[in-house]
Amino acid sequence: MPPFGYKTETSGAVEKKEKPLPRLNIHSGFWILASIVVTYYVDFFKTLKENFHTSSWFLCGSALLLVSLSIAFYCIVYLEWYCGIGEYDVKYPALIPITTASFIAAGICFNIALWHVWSFFTPLLLFTQFMGVVMFITLLG
Repeated sequence: MPPFGYKTETSGAVEKKEKPLPRLNIHSGFWILASIVVTYYVDFFKTLKENFHTSSWFLCGSALLLVSLSIAFYCIVYLEWYCGIGEYDVKYPALIPITTASFIAAGICFNIALWHVWSFFTPLLLFTQFMGVVMFITLLG
């Protein structure tokens, strides 16, 4: 009998293949639906349009979000699809921290810019929008 924690050779031969989760599941459907509901009930796009020119925090957040999305598209479209570099985080280790930092800074700027509209609900609303967009993107790829 093998020591505790070791597998015998026969137990390793009977491995089950795990099925990948479907792209549209309850979790992703919930976030997409919640994002749609939030967008509709708080007049999200109307509020963004009204605050676009009045707040420098909003413009700063938009610029930081554009930086974050540009780096993300560079990694996905150019490095992974065009150049075939699957592990771009190993070859270019600074890209992921820069993208993450700019995205977090953009979120902070958007929270400050829209705080006067929704008060303490602002982080919750923006997080719901973020999760809805992320889950929708996962459906595409």
